[in-house]
Amino acid sequence: MDLKQALINDKQNDMAPIEKHAKVFAAPDITSDGRKAIIGQSLDDIETAMQEMQLPKFRGKQVYQWIYQKGATSFDEMTNLGKDLRARLEDYYTLERPDLTAHQKSTDGTEKFLLKMADGQEIETVFIPERTRGTLCVSSQVGCTLACKFCHTGTQNLVRNLSAREIVLQVMRSMDALGEWPVTNNTAKKLSNVVFMGMGEPLYNYDNVAKAVKILTDENGIGLSKRKVTISTSGVVPLIEKCGHELGTGLAISLHAVSDELRNYLVPLNRKYPIKDLMKACENYPGVGPSRKITFEYVMLKDINDSDEEARELVRLLKNIPAKVNLIPFNPWPGAVFESSSNNRVRAFAAILERAGYESPVRRPRGQDILAACGQLRSESVREKLIQKKKQNENG
Repeated sequence: MDLKQALINDKQNDMAPIEKHAKVFAAPDITSDGRKAIIGQSLDDIETAMQEMQLPKFRGKQVYQWIYQKGATSFDEMTNLGKDLRARLEDYYTLERPDLTAHQKSTDGTEKFLLKMADGQEIETVFIPERTRGTLCVSSQVGCTLACKFCHTGTQNLVRNLSAREIVLQVMRSMDALGEWPVTNNTAKKLSNVVFMGMGEPLYNYDNVAKAVKILTDENGIGLSKRKVTISTSGVVPLIEKCGHELGTGLAISLHAVSDELRNYLVPLNRKYPIKDLMKACENYPGVGPSRKITFEYVMLKDINDSDEEARELVRLLKNIPAKVNLIPFNPWPGAVFESSSNNRVRAFAAILERAGYESPVRRPRGQDILAACGQLRSESVREKLIQKKKQNENG
């Protein structure tokens, strides 16, 4: 066997568990009254569907733009289509949105949306308004399989992946609530950025995330800039380079430790993809450079990962990577065993990074009063079940 074939075989072996994971936790193919969901379909998909209905291809683009540029919730709104065609589309397809079962607003303006999917599963999506932008934090899975020790979502078992439709619908349903339709290029928008930092590991649901990103960044649709979409991963190394080549989005790495021993505990995925391999994948990320840096997320845990020595080791790890570091004070949740580092300790850690030339902003906690801050997301239905179970145990 030559070297090239050996490398191909190694890559295939790395991908096998990820592909198996995608099949085991696949999103259900749900229809409504026998009709197919059209949201979550690409322009090519919809154009092909129109041709299969013996309609001109251009009709597909018209339908696509009504869905993703104007936020149509019924086919009757598509006034440049004939009445008969609208009736046919109504017979074949549904524009159904997920139910908004809860909408909470924090004292700091952060908004959390609890969305119920067609099979009853619930996910949380968070909108974070800032002075110069508005960021929507979307989920990629129901629950999470990674079990990171400091993360509330990680205490909820993985139920399943979200479909491309369910990911896109988080953005669309939030745009409904924020009054963001229609999409135009000359109007200031509340929602300008999307980050895949909600429930789940995006790269363990790569195909659906990729399809959703392509719809969200399509100029014929919602039209977000690729530079304003960021995918965060805990380090699924085999898919990092693919993500850069195919999607061209920003990349964020949930690092949180600088030694394999500690990261194995805090982020168990590290046992499969250790820090050395993760850093190499970041060095090779397509398009990375001084004007397009990788963001490293680092939750500050008191007396766990916040020493000066660890800050200096982080500088060493990043020496070949154009990077910035988001320092995140730990956001407490019920039952958490960690405490946040003190403000003085966070500032001292940041100072070491900044002296080495790395921008190191301290992320201001947002939405803590509604459990919408980093690491706090968890399906409300699961949270309620745990509360009820605790009450039953107390009552004996």
